Amino acid sequence: MTQPKSIPITPSTAENHATSSKFHDILAKERTGWRRFSWIIWALIGPGLLAMIGDNDAGGVVEYAVTGIQFGIGLFIPLILCLAPLTFTIQEMTMRLSAVTQTGYTKLVFRHFGRFFGYYSIGTLMIENLLTLMTEFIGMTAGLMMFGLPLWISDLMSLILVVSLAIFTGYWTKERLALFVGALNGVFLIIALLTHPSMSAIGHAFIAWTIPKGMGNLLIWFIVATVGNAIAPWMIFFQGSAAIDKGITSKELKLGRIDTLLGSVLQVIIAVAILLCGASLYGHIHNASALGPAAIIQALTPTSGRAASILFGFGLFNAGFLAAITISLSSSWTVADAFGFARSLNDRISTAPKFYAVYIGSLVFAALAILIPGLPLNFIAVLSQAMGAMVMIPILIFLVVLTSSRKIMGEFANGPILRVWGFAIASILIGLTIALLTQVI
Repeated sequence: MTQPKSIPITPSTAENHATSSKFHDILAKERTGWRRFSWIIWALIGPGLLAMIGDNDAGGVVEYAVTGIQFGIGLFIPLILCLAPLTFTIQEMTMRLSAVTQTGYTKLVFRHFGRFFGYYSIGTLMIENLLTLMTEFIGMTAGLMMFGLPLWISDLMSLILVVSLAIFTGYWTKERLALFVGALNGVFLIIALLTHPSMSAIGHAFIAWTIPKGMGNLLIWFIVATVGNAIAPWMIFFQGSAAIDKGITSKELKLGRIDTLLGSVLQVIIAVAILLCGASLYGHIHNASALGPAAIIQALTPTSGRAASILFGFGLFNAGFLAAITISLSSSWTVADAFGFARSLNDRISTAPKFYAVYIGSLVFAALAILIPGLPLNFIAVLSQAMGAMVMIPILIFLVVLTSSRKIMGEFANGPILRVWGFAIASILIGLTIALLTQVI
């Protein structure tokens, strides 16, 4: 691909390329005390929080719930909480790379690793995102169908709601709307309380962490799936591009890290809450791994009440709604970044038609695909995981290499300890993805 001529991007010149934003306007206002602290918190949350909360998508909700149904409280709660440092490390490197270079991840891959890996990243990410979007629409429609709506109306309503985000002008407005949707994921905390989990059993899980016998490959699959749910390829493309669009530069790295930290902590807390919802059905359902979202919603009524069932359906819809937004945007930013299209959420549809065409087109494709009779949904889920593994392996390696380069990052490059830690995480995730592929192929 022919690259347009441009001046070299360095940490010093990158800040001059960052445009004025609502984010900077809020930071610049003269406030003191509690008011200033509140406004700074309000300004900084965004890319990191949305990437992390969005990763608890419809497919992730079902997987965490099924894990709770299959294994109960004991085994997986400590594991999920231990994933927060892993996701923070990866997403912090993503945010820092974009803030310092003011260049999208895709363009950096083309520039430093060549066309093959650039096109490989785009192609595999687009396919994996489309497959994942289909699971989001399956979750959204399942949540709406519990209110008696037919499949096609539920599907159409979901599509209209997600596409409607594009009509709101300005990055700030769209980010605030997405954060409101993300805040509604707190409903899983309420549902977890409604299931009346045993606090002694939760405490015992941390004191005596035991691995159940006789689970074999099934246990391995659930461990790999749980770790895989903590980080997805689209998160790296999304948070990096969103940080640039928001206006974060190397001067705001501290604020970007707080945003990322909040997201990584809230992600695992909500994931644990979802697992507790599923654990309330432990021993009540057999063959849990074959359950679909509708079956889980219906099963909650006898054990936890109609309110818990309704709220879980709402939470499932909301999880798919937020993920559909963030995943589609990661596709749009990736394609636009690679081919030089207008790529900012500050642009209207008329000024960035190709950017929004990818966003809307991918959503329409996924919404129509799930209406196909006899669609092999389980195969799609497995294929999506396999594609995610193929995308993630080079992405993680390139991310650590790029953020460790002083030529690219200057004084903000990874230090020796962080570099070793980054490659260790990459090695662990690569090993887990290979283990997943051996399970599903």
